[in-house]
Amino acid sequence: MSQEKVRVPDLARMKAERRPITMLTAYDFPFARIFDQAGIDLILVGDSLATAVRGEENTLAVTVDDVVYHTRAVVRARRRALVIADMPFLSYQVSAEDALRNAGRFIKEAGAEAVKLEGGIAIAETVRRIAEVDIPVMGHIGLTPQSIHRMGGNRVQGRKPGRRPGCRERLIEDALAIEAAGAFAIVIEGVPPSLGREISERVSVPTIGIGAGADCDGQVLVMHDMLGLSESFKPRFAKPFANLWQEASAAAESYVREVRERVFPAPEHCYAEAKGN
Repeated sequence: MSQEKVRVPDLARMKAERRPITMLTAYDFPFARIFDQAGIDLILVGDSLATAVRGEENTLAVTVDDVVYHTRAVVRARRRALVIADMPFLSYQVSAEDALRNAGRFIKEAGAEAVKLEGGIAIAETVRRIAEVDIPVMGHIGLTPQSIHRMGGNRVQGRKPGRRPGCRERLIEDALAIEAAGAFAIVIEGVPPSLGREISERVSVPTIGIGAGADCDGQVLVMHDMLGLSESFKPRFAKPFANLWQEASAAAESYVREVRERVFPAPEHCYAEAKGN
């Protein structure tokens, strides 16, 4: 595994060389350090912190200050990975000026190396404005969690033909518009594998899939889904590579038992008495 720092231009080379790109979310120092040392290429400080970390029903309540705070912690931990900050709901939709100001905060205050925006044709001009001031932008199309109310929930997109929002041809147009606006990569979420493959073939920038099939140029998962840190929710597209919820629960139960039985702390966990003169 290469220890060289991952930078934005490296991703285009990885696509050209057909080297799959790995991406995970992280929200704090310890997990960011673990993922960085494991060789993850991209770390996303996602607005998924609302659901994964704070237990909220959706991502809409996350603020710019929230993401700045968590991004700072992640940036302190990383050595190799490229850190991307997710732009929350209403941090870029109101005006291009707002979007520029908020994107700048993620770079200047938090230390991120890129930002991610949800949407397609409708936000292409905003992507262009941010990219023009040399802030790298990652797009995000398909199932976009900030559009949960319009979509009526987290529903698979791109199954129906047509050019209406969420339809197959419209999503292809969204991807092409975001690429033309200057995005360096595009997340494709919650679409049939055939559409993930077609978009990946149609655009020259790397695609990162989440529930979009194996033919995207890379894959991303929310760390809690990957680590089995969720109590019950298990998305169809997510594979738990561990079961840390169960392990943490067992550890906590052991701690409770040993404290109540006065097994912990044992002598080896205590400080020695001061020696007499």
